[in-house]
Amino acid sequence: MAGRAWGAWLKRFWAEQLRVSLIVAVGAGLVLAFIAPFGTETATVPVRLGYWVGVMTLGTLVGLSTRPVLHRVGWFESSVWLEAGAHAAIITAIGSVIVWLTTVLVFQVSVGGAQFTYILAPVAVLTIAMTALNYALNQQPRETHAHPDLTAPPRFIDRLPAHLRDANIRAVEAQDHYLRVHTDRGDTLILLRLADAVAELEGIEGAQTHRSWWVARGAVQSATRGDGRAELTLTGGLNVPVSRTYARSLRDAGWY
Repeated sequence: MAGRAWGAWLKRFWAEQLRVSLIVAVGAGLVLAFIAPFGTETATVPVRLGYWVGVMTLGTLVGLSTRPVLHRVGWFESSVWLEAGAHAAIITAIGSVIVWLTTVLVFQVSVGGAQFTYILAPVAVLTIAMTALNYALNQQPRETHAHPDLTAPPRFIDRLPAHLRDANIRAVEAQDHYLRVHTDRGDTLILLRLADAVAELEGIEGAQTHRSWWVARGAVQSATRGDGRAELTLTGGLNVPVSRTYARSLRDAGWY
């Protein structure tokens, strides 16, 4: 079951992020070719275009290839931005080698070990900027999945008061340091981070719809859209916002 979920995530990751990330990479390459930073102003325009677009595209492909590995390892599940920081460090290390070799090939210059250290700083700056932009543009809702073959309930159930442990969870809402758990038998407050709650809700089909909301898919009755925003209406009349960050992914998954 976990293998199928991982395969589905990987397929969706490439399908949804490759196009956007490559557009961003080519656009950044064109801008850098125009402003010609880091001593590339001496090259002709065609050479600068090939160099910068090529370097940015290769760096993006490295990023897209390594992010699923970080996701699979799961060391940074508590924060997408911790993952982004680790990801930027990996891309910087690999990207510096790519820039080094590309510079030698394109500009026909000798870049020795001492000069290589000077490549790290500009590569790190570009990598951090591009990684932050791509994570912001391609952020995915954290999903949970039903597992019919598992008999044990989600771990999150044990955190609820006894009278709600047999209730159907409709949504979980972050309120300061607490979470308000909405069920078909009422709601309750518990002290927990939303990221930890989503991890413990595995076993129920649902997803984050907003940085402050997780929603059970079975509780969704209808959806409305207006002013570029979407809102889900759940069983019982609760209205839940869908942020722009997650709107496209949820729409493509058939939530509305």
